[in-house]
Parts: sequence; C-alpha cells; structure tokens
Amino acid sequence: MRMKGLLGLSAALLLAGCSTSTTLDSAGSQVKFVQEQPGNECQYIGDAVGEQSNWLSGNGGESSSLRGAANALRNKAASMGGNVIFGADSPTESFWSSFAPLDSKMVGKVYRCPN
Repeated sequence: MRMKGLLGLSAALLLAGCSTSTTLDSAGSQVKFVQEQPGNECQYIGDAVGEQSNWLSGNGGESSSLRGAANALRNKAASMGGNVIFGADSPTESFWSSFAPLDSKMVGKVYRCPN
C-alpha cells in the first residue's frame, strides 16, 4: 500500500513538472508585439523562436500553450537585445492542436527600436 502511494505521488510530480508554462521574465515583459513593420529608426536583429512543450498533459489547453510560446519568444527577443517583435506567427497551430496541444511554437522578427 505504501509503495502505491509513493508511485502515485511520483507520477503526479512528474506530470506537474511536464505541464509548467514558460514564465515571462522582467526583460521579456519589456518586449512588445507589433502588427506593422518597424520603421528605419529600428534595427533588425534577427529571427527568434519561442517554444512551449506540454508533453503528456497538454495542461491548460491550446491558449495556455500558445501563451507559454509567446512568453518564451519575448524572453528570447530580450536576450538578443530586442524590444519589438514583428510578424509573430505560430506554425504549429493546426486543427489537431485544438484536441491535443502537446507543444506550441511561435516565431517572429526581432527589432531594437528607440523608446
């Protein structure tokens, strides 16, 4: 009986660890998404990818997984020295991801613009 309890607790901890969402760090919170391409005053830095994996559980559904990918993308852009993301897209979004959101990916072009 005691062994079953330990196995159950171990499985619960494993699943909880696999379903955590990427958190937005303080630098990433300064990065914003834009719909219009930045002007000449901004410097293009490069492309970035943010990924959120929800292996096994898909915890929180598709929107939670996409939010985690967006947070990872903003954190990555900040680490590259950018403060703006243009053209963000999620190539992993599909009909099937609504039923089994196992992972999400978001890509975008990173720019550094004057404040």
